[in-house]
Amino acid sequence: MSGGEQEGARGGGRNPSSTTLAVDPHHPVSASRVRTTPRSYGSRRGAGPRPCILLLLVVLVALAGAVEGQQKRDETLQSEQKKLQQTQKRLKEEREKAAAARARETSLLAELEQIEQRLGEKQAEVGRLAARIKRTQADIATLRGEIMRLEGQRGGQEEALARRLRVMYRVHAQGGALPLILSGDDPVTRAMAVRHLASLAVLDARLIREYRGTSDRLADRKGREEGRQQELAALHAEAQTEQAEVDREAAKRRTLLARVRDERAYHERMVGELTEASRRLEAFISELQARQRRLAKVPPPKGGIEPPGVGFGNLRGRLPWPAEGRIVVPFGAQVHPRFGTRTFRNGVDIEAAEGTDVTTVYAGHVIYTGWFKGYGNLIIVDHGSEYYTLYAHIAEIEVKEGEDVRQGQRIGTVGDTASLAGPRLYFEVRYQGKPQDPAEWLRQRG
Repeated sequence: MSGGEQEGARGGGRNPSSTTLAVDPHHPVSASRVRTTPRSYGSRRGAGPRPCILLLLVVLVALAGAVEGQQKRDETLQSEQKKLQQTQKRLKEEREKAAAARARETSLLAELEQIEQRLGEKQAEVGRLAARIKRTQADIATLRGEIMRLEGQRGGQEEALARRLRVMYRVHAQGGALPLILSGDDPVTRAMAVRHLASLAVLDARLIREYRGTSDRLADRKGREEGRQQELAALHAEAQTEQAEVDREAAKRRTLLARVRDERAYHERMVGELTEASRRLEAFISELQARQRRLAKVPPPKGGIEPPGVGFGNLRGRLPWPAEGRIVVPFGAQVHPRFGTRTFRNGVDIEAAEGTDVTTVYAGHVIYTGWFKGYGNLIIVDHGSEYYTLYAHIAEIEVKEGEDVRQGQRIGTVGDTASLAGPRLYFEVRYQGKPQDPAEWLRQRG
């Protein structure tokens, strides 16, 4: 290779354009190199950016797809989150509705208690109105008697005045009193005539005053009678309104008791509530016993001790009945004949007419009187030696807490307060807080 060629080759390694100028055009290899070198270089320059563009396009398309897929996933996620939120909202609303329904749903015993309290209030108001009506009628009768007496009195006064007027008319028809006075010559006779005429004038004036007084009193009595009659009419109207309220409350009570009697759900609810009421009464009696022991400074009794055979404990099978009637629900386990529910009765139900006297079976000390949920009006009597008797469903309580009572004393009347089966007396006997079978303590009847 010549030095020019070597230099051209060297120069070609440094600068392709200078190589082209230095090559001999007539040299075949050089010419071939000259022709080939620019084409291969040019092809490299022209093809270099294309893969990058394609790669970029592929990346862009992939990114666009990924972005679109991400957007779709985000939209789907948002949609699901929205559905979840709506579901949670509906669930919350349903829970709130259920809670509100449970809050509105009062217990059957509470509902019965409210009805009976309203019924009792209305019946008491009707009773007060009846008493006012009776007093008003008595006042009207008294006023009518006075009116009749005054009318008779005024009739007699009118007759007396009529006689006096007739006499005066005859006197005036004869020329008046003056000729009578001057008719005689005796001064004594004239003086007597003047005194007589003056006495008649005083008598006439008194008759007129009495007549007017009687008429005024008669008008007053008639006015008072009219006022009383209007008051009586208003009382009758008010009593009718209150009686209508009584009838409505009584109808509500009958409807509730019919549901308890005929519908299993209501019956089972009532059984559960009565069982709870019985437990509350047990706890309440325990509290009363503890209080009585503290007052008497007596230590709590030991368990398993037999009832003492003194006082109340000496009268097993010989106690008088607390009310005239018969036991319709006995002591102990009970199975409902229709629904099969099982309960335990701590006392007995004595069926009796409403208003029948309720009397104590033994002397004792009244430690509680008042309303007790599930039992109505309740009386508890402490007979000493850890013996207690309970009287429930009372209509009218006639003793007070703290009062001492004797055996056979009337303490109330039979009613149907909180009773599910009409008028009856619920009666319990307890020793040391534990219920005893009352039938074993009451005397046998023939």
